[in-house]
Amino acid sequence: MDRLLSMSAKEISRLEVMQRLSRKQMSQKEAGMILGLSVRQIKRLLKAYREKGAAGLVSKHRGRKANNRLSEEVKKQALNLLKTKYRGFGPTLAHEKLVEREKLKLSDESVRQLMIAEDLWKARKVRKVTVHQLRERRACYGELVQIDGSPHDWFEGRAERCVLLVFIDDATGKLLQLRFVESESFFSYCQAAESYFKQSGKPIAFYSDKHSIFRVNQPSAGAHADLTQFGRAMQELDIQIICANSPQAKGRVERVIQTLQDRLPKEMRLRGINTHEAGNAYLPEFLQDFNARFGEEPRSRVDAHRLLSAKEDLARILTWQETRTLSKNLTLQFQKTVYQIQTKRPTYALRNAQVLVCLNAQEEIMILYNGKALPFTIHNQQAPQAEVVSAKQIDLAFQKPHLPTKPAPDHPWRQGFATPLSKRGNVTLPKGDISILENR
Repeated sequence: MDRLLSMSAKEISRLEVMQRLSRKQMSQKEAGMILGLSVRQIKRLLKAYREKGAAGLVSKHRGRKANNRLSEEVKKQALNLLKTKYRGFGPTLAHEKLVEREKLKLSDESVRQLMIAEDLWKARKVRKVTVHQLRERRACYGELVQIDGSPHDWFEGRAERCVLLVFIDDATGKLLQLRFVESESFFSYCQAAESYFKQSGKPIAFYSDKHSIFRVNQPSAGAHADLTQFGRAMQELDIQIICANSPQAKGRVERVIQTLQDRLPKEMRLRGINTHEAGNAYLPEFLQDFNARFGEEPRSRVDAHRLLSAKEDLARILTWQETRTLSKNLTLQFQKTVYQIQTKRPTYALRNAQVLVCLNAQEEIMILYNGKALPFTIHNQQAPQAEVVSAKQIDLAFQKPHLPTKPAPDHPWRQGFATPLSKRGNVTLPKGDISILENR
């Protein structure tokens, strides 16, 4: 009685070649070229065909469990962790944590298939690729540093929304500086840059977007200054600022920010980090691990970073600086405040003199004349008035402090209130929650 065999297309092709070999219609070498096998493999297949017929060409593993099949115990343990501790993680990051922290032995593709089967991950459709001109990485480490800020809910509601400043090297793709700040501002970038300079040195150039911190987008009428405060500070440090014309031009930092928005909040969630201060304290550890995973070797071994010279005083350079002319009374106005210069020399020596007013991040004022600080006092300070706010900081300006939804236990509302005797008569009101009074 004939037996019904289930064969794949590959096995059917082998059957046809073995039949022709048996009839001496081709050589073993020709059969190997057709099937892409060696002559030794052809001899083995021909022997199995002569002994068992077509059944000898059918795979012996068909219908059997694979030797490297994922065990049910590991699968169950992985699913429990994916649904609880690592819920919301992507397949790649979840696989890293399952292997490194939980010591489970499984592949990233196994994790992805488990998540798809349990509806924890949806396979993404292949996006239509938009071709942009390819820009080769710079050759030297520190030759070009891309900088950007990303407003995001980095603490997943456990703390106020903030901005993460990102400095990334173009040649290696390594993170050079990370810092949580309240908003993108001149002082926040200066603080991040100062920490980076002290740790690694000065790069050749910064690559940024056209934010008003880096570029004068709308120069005032009659003004000839073409540098922002940050641009002026970098010019003193001999660091060039290059502004990209599109997000794709600085795609490296844009893609890294997307990766950080996925990985960094989950890492902080696992460690129970709930404040900006704790987040900044953890960032150096995260930066080191990130660079070990994703960093690349540069084409050149030359480190283009330059050391700070003794004349480059960062405490002075990284300040907000504006020029003022002293009046006959040796006064000047800066940010709605009038300052009176105190000096023992004749007053005529400083009349109409050009001085430099420096404001640091702690809102401390320093007035310099020929590089030397002048003593001063506050003569008059105006009342607060309307201020111009940039588009990127308008949400921060309107942000109000979070108020509790329920009154505190000792709130006056919970202590009752007195009613005029002319309306209620001699009524003794109980003290307690206001709801007691409403039911009377």
